[in-house]
Amino acid sequence: MVQSLWNASQATEKTTGLEQLVYRSNLIGSDRSVCNIYGGNTSTKTTVKDFRGRDVEVMYVKGSGSDLGSMEAKHFTGLGLEDIRPLIERESMSDEEMVEYLGHCMIDAKHPRASIETLLHAFLPYKHVDHTHPDAIISLCCAHNGKELAKEIYGDRFVWVPYVRPGFTLSKMIAESVFSNPNAELVLMEKHGLVTWGETSEECYAQTIKIINEAEAFIEARVDEGSLFGGMKHPALAADVRRQIVSRVMPTIRGAVSDSKKMILSFDDQEDVLAFVGGADSPELSQVGAACPDHLVHTKVVPLFIDWTPDAEDIEGLKAKLVEGVAAYKEQYQQYFESNKNEGDVMFEAAPRVILIPGVGMINTGKSWALSQVSGALYHRAIAVMRGATSLGQFVSLIANESYNVEYWPLELYKLSLAPAETEFSRKVAFITGGAGGIGSETARRLVSEGAHVVLADLNLEGAQKVAQEINDQYGENRAYALKMDVTDEEAVQSAYADVAVQYGGVDIIVNNAGLATSSPFDETSLKEWNLNMNVLGTGYFLVAREAFKLMKQQGIGGSMVFIGSKNSVYAGKSASAYSSAKALEAHLARCIAAEGGEYGIRVNTILPDAILQGSAIWNGSWRNERAAAYGIEPDQLEEYYRKRTTLLVNIYPRDIAEGIAFFASSKSEKTTGCMMTIDGGVPAAFTR
Repeated sequence: MVQSLWNASQATEKTTGLEQLVYRSNLIGSDRSVCNIYGGNTSTKTTVKDFRGRDVEVMYVKGSGSDLGSMEAKHFTGLGLEDIRPLIERESMSDEEMVEYLGHCMIDAKHPRASIETLLHAFLPYKHVDHTHPDAIISLCCAHNGKELAKEIYGDRFVWVPYVRPGFTLSKMIAESVFSNPNAELVLMEKHGLVTWGETSEECYAQTIKIINEAEAFIEARVDEGSLFGGMKHPALAADVRRQIVSRVMPTIRGAVSDSKKMILSFDDQEDVLAFVGGADSPELSQVGAACPDHLVHTKVVPLFIDWTPDAEDIEGLKAKLVEGVAAYKEQYQQYFESNKNEGDVMFEAAPRVILIPGVGMINTGKSWALSQVSGALYHRAIAVMRGATSLGQFVSLIANESYNVEYWPLELYKLSLAPAETEFSRKVAFITGGAGGIGSETARRLVSEGAHVVLADLNLEGAQKVAQEINDQYGENRAYALKMDVTDEEAVQSAYADVAVQYGGVDIIVNNAGLATSSPFDETSLKEWNLNMNVLGTGYFLVAREAFKLMKQQGIGGSMVFIGSKNSVYAGKSASAYSSAKALEAHLARCIAAEGGEYGIRVNTILPDAILQGSAIWNGSWRNERAAAYGIEPDQLEEYYRKRTTLLVNIYPRDIAEGIAFFASSKSEKTTGCMMTIDGGVPAAFTR
């Protein structure tokens, strides 16, 4: 049952009508079984002073594109009721007319555009109104016999409104239906949701919770867990097996769903998902249609359900079915678009947003990890609705044309237009070794600032986690992901890429940056020192690049690798034969990979920096003292020594290298591969020739 979250002491601190509305809205939005993410709308009618100091009656209503769970006062729109109420006398009003008219009614031009269901709130004669999409209510409203069952639950206390797309017509229909039923306490909107009201904010919230729980109790009394979704046909595989399967198929899925633009993926194997994908009736049930209009933009009309019998040994068979299934889905979506399109419509990406795999779980896609999570969150709600509706009767949904008109509705598209514009590295995943260090962390911040998701791989897990947390605090959940990895350990590298495949679906950018440095005269260079440099800077770079190459080939959408070499890649550094040789190996390895990667769209380039002292674990160790000794100076003189030997008389910082990495990883260098670029301030001895 839904729990009331109302806290009287907190509520009494909210003194204005708008503050009370924010409080109530946040409570409603905090429970996704009550209201979908980004869905629903709330309002309050109150009195405020206008710009001339007059008392005017105003309705505050949710602004378009906001989420009730996180809304603040600035996300609500205030409108003058004196101007809105007379609209109910009209016979009709187009969406375009409604939006323009409401724009003139705003008490503050800086407020967001009002909710598309503003008139629903305005026409009802109640001080506080909630419109929500509770699982239990939508289950009732999406059951073929929902109206009849509603009579058993609510008697004559409800108004049933047949499906009409939100706007003037629906708002007027609801108001007139409520006026004609003096016993009405709620409105049930067929295939859509719930409307409730109250004279105080607390009363309104309590009514919303009460009505939902009446429906939920009715449904739960009729649920037979054993026969849900037709009974269990495919039990879930073991958790570790599910994850292992997903790590191997995610790059294939990512390549299949990424057309002109790449997609970020996420994996979900929560209990309700596993129950649904294993159901005997689920392949057909999942194709009935969306459980609620709110879902359509993020989940599309239906998911892709893969016809596969769970078998941990049949990974290649699953990959083949996924590729075939995505291709068929795209073709069907194209037909859906062509059959229903209106003049001027531009088709969205045709790939599925939700992919269901028996025994394994759900894969969600989106232009970011966060949006893939929105698709997943909404499909959890869809599963809950289908669970309830099929326990009551037959699950029904919108017809194809109704679905299309919601998905491509200009007022719905307006919400999407509020999202930040995509930038250079949007939809891309960057894997950075040495991610906790100066160059690695600065590169992560640089790429994330233009839309990337980044993986920080480092032996120093605590340091990588600290950088990841700082990035996530600034840019949002899971934009950065930290993991511990030893580049010299083949199994550790393979495991890291498997982890990333589960986390984001694959990779697009590799920054081969992990490093160390030692300094010894050649005749004093030990085999241990030689092997250490070769293992980390040679074998380590080889393993990281090889596993990335495999993954990028599997995705089939290209990729970019950037190796962080050194001035010493082309210059014979004094008393640094092991380090310099390994760095030369890196540069040539990059060219070799570039020669093989071109046919797959895989570019490989190298940056040759010099003396990046800031934020470097290498330079904070013995290397600083060793290099100072090699030049016959004191360690604290190194920075000035390096500056003076450059033709530009400058020092080189991690951000300078990050800028070079961003260039090589970007579309600006999309026709460049096998290239070496020096970022060293101009050290003549290292000029390539």
